Amino acid sequence: MQKNAALVKVENLYRYYDRHCAVQDLGFTLEKGEILGLLGPNGAGKTSTLQMISGNLAPSAGEILIDGVDILDEPLEARAAIGYLPEQPPLYPDLTVDEYLDYCAGLHRLGSKARRPAREAAKARCGLKDEGRRLIGNLSKGYRQRVGIAQAIIHSPTVVILDEPTVGLDPIQIREIRALIAELGREHGVILSTHILPEVQAVCSRVLIIHRGRQVFAESLAGFAGRMQAGSLILECRETPPLKDLKSVAGVEDVEQLDPGRVRVRYAPGSDPTEDIAARALKAKWGLKALTPEHKSLEQIFVELTTADEAAETRP
Repeated sequence: MQKNAALVKVENLYRYYDRHCAVQDLGFTLEKGEILGLLGPNGAGKTSTLQMISGNLAPSAGEILIDGVDILDEPLEARAAIGYLPEQPPLYPDLTVDEYLDYCAGLHRLGSKARRPAREAAKARCGLKDEGRRLIGNLSKGYRQRVGIAQAIIHSPTVVILDEPTVGLDPIQIREIRALIAELGREHGVILSTHILPEVQAVCSRVLIIHRGRQVFAESLAGFAGRMQAGSLILECRETPPLKDLKSVAGVEDVEQLDPGRVRVRYAPGSDPTEDIAARALKAKWGLKALTPEHKSLEQIFVELTTADEAAETRP
């Protein structure tokens, strides 16, 4: 094992299904204490990526290191460092929570003396302390998700992979699972695949967006939030200001009247004419009411990033 290695290091990863390339030239790292949000539309290659990282699917090309161990060269050692919750948790409804977690501990080669402490620790972390004797089939969906996460962490892995862990849960259950994911992120490296954009904003520290198997965005959550700046602002005045005066402000690219007294001002990247517009409005006595920066929604950013290829293909 390499010292100071990233918990996950993926380089030049490819996966083909016959002639279809589901994942192409993907690369990223995951450090301890990070929660990486993996986003992409249906068919983007998210599940194939997670299956390759977890050792359940062989890559067509590329390298995957788990805590410095090559998953192809030493699969047992590498997979021992991974906890994986697939989209459909591998639960047995006829087993009690304790029976199931003991079984999972055995699959992870924990000795008989180590299983009970590991089981109790996983139950405590996942809010299952009082559920040990209940049949899994009698649990609510939220508690079944907790059991799924408990089986993923029972062997104290360094990397936890969660595929759509909050799908189908009610708002209270979603908040509880998100809090659990945030707690896991303090001691492990977590990869969270989700299609719920606010979930990324709530719990993730970095964002990786893939589309058609390729990486289209990889940055910190702060960088993702930076894209929410739309490059425009809304000016509201008692009366509509002269549009030509607004166009003459340094950095302003376009002006659009929305309603009487209400104007959208678009400005060039890297510039911010807010103070100059405010000063001009006060000097010219336009009756300034508000000057509000516009923001893109998470959905708008996601759509822009994942439709760029289609837009390019339709250009003449």
